[in-house]
Amino acid sequence: MEADEYVTVAPHPALRRYVRRLQGYREFSATPLRRLQAPVGSCALILGFGGPLRLHGPAGPAAPRAFLAGMQTAAVHTEFRGHQHGVQVDLTPLGVFVLLGRPTAELTGAVPALDELDDPGLAALPDRLAAEPDWPARFAHVEAFLAGRLLADTARAPDPEVTWAWRALVRRAGLVGIAELAAETGWSRRHLLDRFRAQVGLAPKTAARVLRFERAAGLVVGGGPFGAPGPRHDLATVAVECGYADQAHLTREFRALAGVTPSAYRCAFVQAMPVADS
Repeated sequence: MEADEYVTVAPHPALRRYVRRLQGYREFSATPLRRLQAPVGSCALILGFGGPLRLHGPAGPAAPRAFLAGMQTAAVHTEFRGHQHGVQVDLTPLGVFVLLGRPTAELTGAVPALDELDDPGLAALPDRLAAEPDWPARFAHVEAFLAGRLLADTARAPDPEVTWAWRALVRRAGLVGIAELAAETGWSRRHLLDRFRAQVGLAPKTAARVLRFERAAGLVVGGGPFGAPGPRHDLATVAVECGYADQAHLTREFRALAGVTPSAYRCAFVQAMPVADS
């Protein structure tokens, strides 16, 4: 039996405005392995060429092999038994907007299989990756595909104002007021809300909430984005640093967005977290 394998790489610099990371994975579990996937500020493109991955979330149960998860505001549980093998690409919501050339809001809360997206090139990508000999070749193939979509002269670019507002929210982990965003873009709050929601998938206030939660979750489990090592903080400190009114407010947000308390989230994360190479 081959050992589980996780290989994580940073995307090519030209792709980093739209791609957060790439990870190759190969794993096996003789018994059902279930993981909690809480909302984050990115969309997971799963290019699986192993067995199906069972999904349980607000969109209902599904068992795709390859799929694209839109922006989420509630937890999704994944479960598999047997072999899992593939590449995960974590895209910014604006990356999804450019990749598909249509409003990201259409995918909010959804996890469609790739063959449901009316995109033959994207749907064929998992099988093409399976034919590659190793991880470097697969990553190169994925990046070439993404560059052809995301960096093409014909790509549908997001509004510069939406791009600025999204980056401001990411940079400040959601701790920026919507009135400030609107003032900086020169748009009315209503116009910003409409354009932002269409291209990011969430309204600015909701996106700020998810980004604030993502930072808090990283501090609770003792790591940064995607499980990068870091110090674990006590819950009262997390609440203060992330702008929550108090620890009770933090706990309410964890229950609302992850479905569990911060302590339960920490336990679930530690038990399910793979060790990734870089």
